[in-house]
Amino acid sequence: MPTLTTIALFLVAGLGLVIIPGPNIVYIVTRSVDQGRRAGLVSALGVEAATLIHVTAAALGLSALLLSSALAFTVVKYVGAAYLIILGIRTLLSRQSAHQETIADPKSLSRIFFQGMLVNLLNPKTALFFLAFLPQFVDPARGAILGQVLFFGILLNMLGLCNDIFYALLADKAGQWLKGTAQFRRIQRYVTGSIYLALGVATALTGSEKK
Repeated sequence: MPTLTTIALFLVAGLGLVIIPGPNIVYIVTRSVDQGRRAGLVSALGVEAATLIHVTAAALGLSALLLSSALAFTVVKYVGAAYLIILGIRTLLSRQSAHQETIADPKSLSRIFFQGMLVNLLNPKTALFFLAFLPQFVDPARGAILGQVLFFGILLNMLGLCNDIFYALLADKAGQWLKGTAQFRRIQRYVTGSIYLALGVATALTGSEKK
């Protein structure tokens, strides 16, 4: 079982990441604005259903990796930390471009749900993110890797669902602003990039202290 300090750090980092609008939030807000609150909530459920699939895949893969080689798991963890650092630098240095907005024709709720799943599930960057992010909080000495990754993944899923629901409800009043304001996109870049950098650097420093 992870320590309370690790869980608290994960919650802070996870909350900092999920509150920043990305493609999933743009989809949820678009649906809520165009078809109402119910459509926004259903799209949020679809997005987070896909998150559970990503989490399960990451947990099974990382658990199998540790069983085959503890060294390989450590290498993956450090590669993940490096990936987060690079992602943070690229995010901070990136030029802002206009978001591509979905032109939303009226759709059935079932179609909205499955489209929300596909928006998240078919994004290779999401799968790569989970493989890089979740191992940073896993300690093989604290129990089974599978259980720890699932634990943190479900926590992140719950944070994401609460955040998605918040945006779906807020979109009735402020959806156009959330989709389009340049100022908010600038804040997004700095907050997200800083979190990625902090996670990657913290992992590298922790590893150096253990040597």
